[in-house]
Amino acid sequence: MAAIGNRGTVVEAAAFNVEEDVNRLRGAMKGAGTDEAVVIEVLARRTIAQRQRIKEAYKLTVGKDLAGDLQGELTGNTEKVVLGLLMIAPKYDAYELRTAIKGSGTEEAALIDILASRTNAEIRAITEVYMKGTSHLEDDIEADTSGMFKRVLVSLLTAGRDESNTVNETQAVQDAKDIYEAGEACWGTDEVKFLTVLCVRNRNHLLRVFEEYQKISGRDIEDSIKREMSGSLEDVFLAIGLVSETSQHSLQSGYTNP
Repeated sequence: MAAIGNRGTVVEAAAFNVEEDVNRLRGAMKGAGTDEAVVIEVLARRTIAQRQRIKEAYKLTVGKDLAGDLQGELTGNTEKVVLGLLMIAPKYDAYELRTAIKGSGTEEAALIDILASRTNAEIRAITEVYMKGTSHLEDDIEADTSGMFKRVLVSLLTAGRDESNTVNETQAVQDAKDIYEAGEACWGTDEVKFLTVLCVRNRNHLLRVFEEYQKISGRDIEDSIKREMSGSLEDVFLAIGLVSETSQHSLQSGYTNP
């Protein structure tokens, strides 16, 4: 399956030095005005886990909260971006989801990017953090999306995907047949069959389903999704397939209990 768009991820900085980063941030905030370029360069190139270490080291050596200091120095979009970078993973994801839903028009791409790629535990953590606001994530998604796309997101929000590494060969063959018969082999598309397989089965099992699907249909699953779906529904199914292809979600995601 070909890559879908630019879904790059910040990786561990090879020469990460927390003391040096703290000193650079302190230097950027000294004097009249703040060197925003330095602040962004330091924080945007670090992983979530590394940024949390920077926050801890800053508080230890300066005796102040880094986010609080930066909030007093920055304004506008730069302030929002930088403060977002300093959040722990579930809090940041919840913030991104709320922004995507509550902004001018729902940003479906942000919903897809987060919900299609997070583990069950991560989705539960996001939901818990989101609830500390004024509403429930599922309620907001149901109010701001529609049709089968909404049903896929609600399914992902249940955090019920099988996360074992087990591949059931018989089931994989049947799953491949089911989605073939629900799409390429018939007039119209039974989207529920795609949802049942793509939102419930574990990642390794899905890879086996995709292999079997290509044998049966003569097409890559990505090609079939593009032929049978459109819009946000196409995007979310493609994203689920891509996450499966790029293996299990990294355990070094920076997630902690909210």
